[in-house]
Amino acid sequence: MRKFLYLTFSLAVIAALTTYAMWAADRPMGHYLSDLRISLAVDQGAPADHGNLLGIQPELFPTDYQSPERLHRKLAAYLQKAQAQGLLNGKTIVVLPEHIGTWLMVSGEKDELYQASSLKEAMNWLAVSNPLKFVRALISAEGGNRLDDAHLRMKAKSMAKDYQALFGGLAREFHITLVAGSIVLPEPSIVNGTLKIGRGALYNSSVVFNSDGLPIGQPQRQMYPSFAGHDAIKANSEHVLNAVDTPAGRLGVLIGRDSWDPDNYRRLDDQSVQLVAVPAFVPGHGTWDQPWRGYRGSSIPASFRLNAGDVSEGQAWRTLTLTTHAPDSRAIAGMSVFLRGHFWDQGSAGQSFLNRNGQQFANDNARGARMLNVWL
Repeated sequence: MRKFLYLTFSLAVIAALTTYAMWAADRPMGHYLSDLRISLAVDQGAPADHGNLLGIQPELFPTDYQSPERLHRKLAAYLQKAQAQGLLNGKTIVVLPEHIGTWLMVSGEKDELYQASSLKEAMNWLAVSNPLKFVRALISAEGGNRLDDAHLRMKAKSMAKDYQALFGGLAREFHITLVAGSIVLPEPSIVNGTLKIGRGALYNSSVVFNSDGLPIGQPQRQMYPSFAGHDAIKANSEHVLNAVDTPAGRLGVLIGRDSWDPDNYRRLDDQSVQLVAVPAFVPGHGTWDQPWRGYRGSSIPASFRLNAGDVSEGQAWRTLTLTTHAPDSRAIAGMSVFLRGHFWDQGSAGQSFLNRNGQQFANDNARGARMLNVWL
């Protein structure tokens, strides 16, 4: 009798594990009709032979990340609209927002994840659907928030591959220089033209791709991380800034609140940077118009004595981003582009803006996907 019960229990366990393995491996692709519309919100200057900075402020949702092909379809539709309006040429630098690559962590997942009611529930589905990857990532996790670290780390290898294929492919397809927003990866680096990951800490980094679809220089790592789950993301404590040459001029990238630090602009000036791209992200519904919460670790500019609560979040961003604020920066133009959309219960609030010749032009209170363009 005991042998019979043991055999029955063993068979039940095997059946349960087999069912779970089949369920975890199944990745059905549900139907999704994405909004591919985008409008030109800001267009400054006149076309010339010097190129242009073009910011794409997308409107993205979890289902846009169901596969890299779906995200490509949406971003390519935006770029096709820009092309039709004469905004793309061999000297165009397109700037995408912060963390547009980070959400590749949810690519290729089960429908239950995309239908979750909260980010926490979605991350639970991510772990349950990828048990071996999650356990391995949890063992390798660093920092004070090991769970967030594991969620970001568990699919890093495929994320890096998809990031380069997607954004490098868009740069090549439209013959542009592309600042591919940012992506959180462990110890990212470019090795023989390929984006590779390491085994160390997670960094929020941006890669610039040329018109051949190849990375230019090394990934720019963020100094002042501010993503939800930022306890898992390490700061670029070495404060290394990479300047890259493009057909439109020498370019520097400052991710998010890195654009608040005046020392960064001095470093870029020392490298003769003419153009500054700022991929950015402000989480939360309505945060842009709420009281500013302060520097939170960034250096305090001597020329701007702002205190928390004195201005709104949006006013702080537009004041502290120092492009074309002589003598703080000698760059001729800059573009700050924010990620917009809804990721489960996590909203977004940034409004993109650009600076040129000491003037600032903003995309105020705009809904839906928007483009901002400045001719150089």
